[in-house]
Amino acid sequence: MPEQHSPALIPETFAQRARRARDRAGLTRPVAGGLVGRSAEWVKGIENGTIGMPRLPMLIRLAAIYECDIADLTGDERIAAATYTKAAHTDLPAIKRALTTYWLTPADREPESAEVLAARVRQAWKLWHGEGDHRSRIAALLPDLLADTQHSARALDGTERRRALVAQAQAYHLAQLFLSFQPAPDLVMLTGDRSMTAAQDADSPRAIAGAAWYMNHVYRDANEAAEARVELAEQAAALLRQDEEEDLARWGLLQLAVALSFAKVGREGQAWRYWDRANDAARRLGPDYAHPWLIFGQGVVDAYALTMHNDLMQPGKALEVANALDLNTVPSATRRSYHLIETARAYGMQDEGVAAIALLEKAHRESPETIRYNMHTRMVLPELAKTGPRMVRSDAQSLAMELGVAV
Repeated sequence: MPEQHSPALIPETFAQRARRARDRAGLTRPVAGGLVGRSAEWVKGIENGTIGMPRLPMLIRLAAIYECDIADLTGDERIAAATYTKAAHTDLPAIKRALTTYWLTPADREPESAEVLAARVRQAWKLWHGEGDHRSRIAALLPDLLADTQHSARALDGTERRRALVAQAQAYHLAQLFLSFQPAPDLVMLTGDRSMTAAQDADSPRAIAGAAWYMNHVYRDANEAAEARVELAEQAAALLRQDEEEDLARWGLLQLAVALSFAKVGREGQAWRYWDRANDAARRLGPDYAHPWLIFGQGVVDAYALTMHNDLMQPGKALEVANALDLNTVPSATRRSYHLIETARAYGMQDEGVAAIALLEKAHRESPETIRYNMHTRMVLPELAKTGPRMVRSDAQSLAMELGVAV
């Protein structure tokens, strides 16, 4: 008999990889096209091969909206999106060591009380939401805070142990926030999982709700379907009482998480239905309420409506929200900076580069490390520096240089 040969494996084309990446991200062609400033027909052309592989700047934008590496699109493992779009904080190695150090023998010291741990966590949250370089400030605290909450959770018993576990869950939330937009996606997933485990071990519905809010972002980073995030948020929300202020704030936050998830994948009706629930919770809490570290309140609910309109490719409506928005009601410099960047994104979608640069500069003054590690900013600045309105190209170049973005 003639020798049988296995058929040669046919490598995937760029078109096939692009289609798979979009499907995994759960985006329709119109939404994907809008997010990169192109039409649905352009996306279709990319996916059926009538349009070839775009140049690097567009590959970076596609990888960002599909939440994958450039290598997933090109098939070239030597190229990773993180190389071009994510800057590593100087304290990242220290945080990595803290998260991957395991204390297998009992510590030779008394555990800190849950009350002391809670006070330290509150101080860390103040630093995170305060003005200046928030990542650098909490990086100085996190290694010891993680080690001490772990030690107390192992050494204490009963109610004290459960309270220590609540503090531990929040310490992991802070670590997860530090790691966001860093080239360490495995550690983002790790911290999200550990925070949820600590919250469940504490048997605290409030801690579980907080962990579910941050896990929402983990799922988004990991390209999971919107329904997975929705199911988690709804399960956590069902554990809460809406007749208590603290529970109502976390319940409203989880409605907002679901709304953001649906807007991300273009499901407008469901997105606004859940936003209405979050808005109702904020109204019930009163115009001056803001959670001390989750920052849920009317100001944040209003501000996230801007992001939802952006994700739904409605920049005009986003700017209507922005024009009525009072960011002074948001007691967090990091959040205010983020919402300024989102407003700049809306102006950018309407090709209004002058307004976009002005807002990015304001976001930089508000919270330098928020904008330094923001993916949208790092992608659009090179474009604005080269092809933006002539009167602001030098401003874009100066800001890019300040942020360490190559142009």
